Amino acid sequence: MKDGPNIARIAALLGESARADALTALMTDRALTATELAAIAGVTKQTMSAHLSKLLQASLIAVDQQGRHRYFRLADEDVAGLLESLMGVAFRTGSLRLLSSPREPALRKARVCYDHLAGELGVLAYESLVRHNLLAMSQQGLRLSPAGEEWFRRAGIDTETAHRERRSFCRACMDWSERRYHLAGSLGAALLSRVHELGWARKEKASRVIRFTSVGDREFRRLIASA
Repeated sequence: MKDGPNIARIAALLGESARADALTALMTDRALTATELAAIAGVTKQTMSAHLSKLLQASLIAVDQQGRHRYFRLADEDVAGLLESLMGVAFRTGSLRLLSSPREPALRKARVCYDHLAGELGVLAYESLVRHNLLAMSQQGLRLSPAGEEWFRRAGIDTETAHRERRSFCRACMDWSERRYHLAGSLGAALLSRVHELGWARKEKASRVIRFTSVGDREFRRLIASA
């Protein structure tokens, strides 16, 4: 008898092209309908509905019902972390569909990874926070220091609210394009939300790219430098 989780089942689900396209689309942390996901994957709605049923059974996605409409999203940040890690492997082995796309440099600079900031600017933020001992590794994992609490407070981010969320508070997430870490968890999500609140950046429609304005880029780098 074989012991342990059945990774072959999960790998098979992720390995199908249309399902992989749907899951990647949901990495924007935006719920989408079966019709929208079918258009993204280039399959019929009926085919996509069958794929979504399998993903739901495996608890890789969740669904919200609003009236007659059903909106699909990733089940949780663990699934998002798995997908980001797979993207890293694909990138390192040359399996990158955006290699010649004009959008690819923008994707590397700043993008959303589930609900937190990834790419060059996300890594820059994480490494600055670690370098100045605002974030530190412990036996329990990544933690926010008292000085870090104060820095986030000055930046207008409520860390107590982030702490109360039913998910990991702060963790390091491997960045597929930079091959270094960026900040994930509810704290990482709060940082990205603050960037949007200040009008420094916006997410491109139907893309994971986050576009910083020239002022926003400068102010974000200045904020990170003040860590």
